[in-house]
Amino acid sequence: MKEISNFYPYLLPVLSYVLGSIPFGLCFAKMKSVDPRKHGSGNIGATNIARVLGKGWGITTLLFDALKGFVPVFLAMKLNEPSFIVALTGLGAVAGHCYSMFLGLKGGKGVATALGVFLAICPKAVAVAAIIFAAALFYTKYVSVGSLASVASVPLLIFFFKSDSFIEAMAWTVCFIIWIRHKDNIARLIKGEEKSISFGSQGP
Repeated sequence: MKEISNFYPYLLPVLSYVLGSIPFGLCFAKMKSVDPRKHGSGNIGATNIARVLGKGWGITTLLFDALKGFVPVFLAMKLNEPSFIVALTGLGAVAGHCYSMFLGLKGGKGVATALGVFLAICPKAVAVAAIIFAAALFYTKYVSVGSLASVASVPLLIFFFKSDSFIEAMAWTVCFIIWIRHKDNIARLIKGEEKSISFGSQGP
């Protein structure tokens, strides 16, 4: 019995990965008989869902993808799990979204899910990162630039506000994963082919 009680905290990162693997954007699009992977940027995240289905569905996708990160991490913290369990739980959620078990280890870019993770852990860091995102988006008109800039700031902000080695390591790992997932965006930015943000289109 003691062995089971010692093992159960490690179920949280596993369950977080499973929850993170649920492709809400794809599910919402399928309800409209649309495959977002064949439209726009081909991504299943909020930005492309907004392009393909409209602003409302984009916001809904953003909310659900963020909750995938927030809920399991918030639960781990409420259960007073040690910080390394909290860190693994957050990492599990982002990994699930980016490398979904339901999509053959393919998935989204991970920004919204990471938002939920860090909102549960350190709201102050998210608030500053949101300002950085908004500023980068305003000046460049590219969501990808805003996302990359804000994500890159999070590990530094976590260090400043939280100062926990496990959370800090998780933040850097999440940052690395998200930048890797944006490699195509980075290539398009370099070539001047990246699409600027627009919520005017309501669907294909």
